[in-house]
Parts: sequence; C-alpha cells; structure tokens
Amino acid sequence: MDPRIREHAQVIVTHSVDLRPGDNVVIDAHPVAEDLVVALHEVIGDVGANPITTSKRTGKRQHRAFLRAAGAAVDAVEDLAFDTPAHELALIENTDVYIAIRAGDNATETSDVDPEISSAYSNAYRPIQDERLSKRWCLTQYPAPANAQLAELSREGYENFVWDAVNKDWDAVREFQQAMVEILDPADEVRIKSGDTTDVTMSVAGNHTLNDYGERNLPGGEVFTAPVRDSVEGEVLFDLPLYHQGREITDAHLEFEDGEVVSHSAAKNEAVLTEVLEADEGARRLGELGIGMNRDIDQFTYNMLFDEKMGDTVHMAVGRAYDDTVGEENETNDSAVHVDMIVDMSEDSFIEVDGEVVQRDGTFVFEDE
Repeated sequence: MDPRIREHAQVIVTHSVDLRPGDNVVIDAHPVAEDLVVALHEVIGDVGANPITTSKRTGKRQHRAFLRAAGAAVDAVEDLAFDTPAHELALIENTDVYIAIRAGDNATETSDVDPEISSAYSNAYRPIQDERLSKRWCLTQYPAPANAQLAELSREGYENFVWDAVNKDWDAVREFQQAMVEILDPADEVRIKSGDTTDVTMSVAGNHTLNDYGERNLPGGEVFTAPVRDSVEGEVLFDLPLYHQGREITDAHLEFEDGEVVSHSAAKNEAVLTEVLEADEGARRLGELGIGMNRDIDQFTYNMLFDEKMGDTVHMAVGRAYDDTVGEENETNDSAVHVDMIVDMSEDSFIEVDGEVVQRDGTFVFEDE
C-alpha cells in the first residue's frame, strides 16, 4: 500500500475527527476506495474505536438503480413520495464519527436520473443529513481513476495532486487563513466584482467567519461565512463549471433581489439548475460565501471538494447555511440543498469588505506585505 494512504488515514483520524477510544465510526465509501478504508480500519483499531463501512452515500450505481426504479413505479414524478429510512437514521443517531470518502468508477453515473426524483429523495433524506452534520464528520477524497479522468490527469498525476493537497501542515494553513478571518468576521458588507458579469453585494453583519483547515472537509483551504438571508443584491456569473446529480452545469448566472434569486440561466443543463432552485424556498437564497485560499490546489478538476478551495476563487452556495456561521440575531437559511458554484477571481476582479479592497486579481492585501 502506498504510504501516503496510511498518512491520509492518520490525518483523518487525528486531525479531522479527533477520534477517541470507544467511538462508533461510520465510513461511507465506494469499493474503489478500499485501500483507504483498510488503512482507516488499521488506524481506528490503534485508537480503540469501532468502525463499520457502508456505501450508501457514495455508491452511485445502486443509488441510480433505486431512484430510477422508484420513478418507474409511479404514473407521474409528482406522485412520488419517499419515506425517510428510519433504520439508516438510527445508525447515524448511534454514531459518534461519520467519514465520507468521495471516489467512484463513473462520475456521471446518476446523469440519467430525473432531477425531480433526486430532489424528492433529498428532501426525504434531510433528517439523516441533519443528524450527520451534528456529529464529528469528515468528507475527503480517494484518488480513483474516474476522478482522474474527470480532472484530465493521469492516475499517478491525480494521486500526487490529491495527496499533496491532503497530507500537509494544517496548522500552517490555519495561521495563513486567519488573516482573512480577522478581516471578514467583524465586517458588515462584502462586495464581489469580477469583470462585467459579476457584481454582487451582501451583508455578513453578525454572522461568524470560519477557518477551514482540514477539520471537516479534507483538504481544507477556505474561509467561509453566511450572508444575511435577505441582503444579497446583484448578479453573479459562475464561470467555472460544476457537476450536480451527474450533470455538468456551465455558466450559471443568478440575479438577486432582496436576497432571493429572481432570474437564472445556464449555458448547459439549465433545467438541472432550475430544479436546484425550486427544491424549496430556501434554495433560492445564498447559504454560504466562501473564499478559496489553498495555493496548493492550482488546477480545476471538476471536484468541488478541491475546486472551491483554489486560490483566486470565490464560491457561493445556494441553499442551506451552516448553523455555525449564523449569529444568534440572524435567521438561518434552511434548505434541503447546498450547491456550491465558483467565480474565477484571478483577473479583473476584487473583493471589497466595508469599502476596502482586500483582494485584487486573486492577491490578498496581507500577501503584499
């Protein structure tokens, strides 16, 4: 086994989830990630915790089969109703640590599932998602061949990319990113401007800015907060693509008034974007503003876990806001969805906080010093 896999497992256990003796651990992983699962079991055994492995979240082939069969069993999609699986909820309720490993053999496995069916299932699954987020958790990546193909890299090249981004000095990352936290956390208003296609303002007053240095998302490398729910005004062109439900969405464009998306379009798979925004009332509002700060993630790979952390980028998520980012006096945006989309900030762009430019063309003011 590649020693970097064991190092990856060690980072997850000791840094990301702070595993303790006696903890009950659920590892959710596709079989292609078996080496990392084995390494995790070894490290978990060293600690004296109790692992169990599933492929519920990451096993796309069986999930596709289930959703398509459920859709075929009804006369119309609107007649489809999923129950929250109580047995899976009970498993997570009795879990201390949840580890999800992204990997697969086909990145577009669910591309032929009706978006309305996926949305209906997501709504029924919401209680389990809420329960998972209340635990100590980590979402990470195993460098599977399908992900390497999507990134247009050789398998060896993608392995190097993933483990260079994961196996690093996270204390140093935290220290570097803290400079941006100290700018954003006490702020009232943020403006994001990029070319002629993005100019959006939002209030973050009273909300909390978090420093992501590999504790929950591994790799880490971003600073993020939540916009005040009704404050977002302007337009955004998300000029980097994303995959959602196995489909590529390109050039997603959103216009906001009073915090709500009032107009949207996309060059490709606009119907999928529409389905996201129509999932529920909260899906038409922003739940997150994130600033990418990981300079070791230096190329786009069609993987949001990495792409949203790239230096020279900003990402915004429609839908659910993370509770930890919302102040006591502000309303939390609630939704069954949380879909991140990215703006390239490397050229003709700036981030302005309370009227002061804090990043221009991808360079932060504290990097100039």
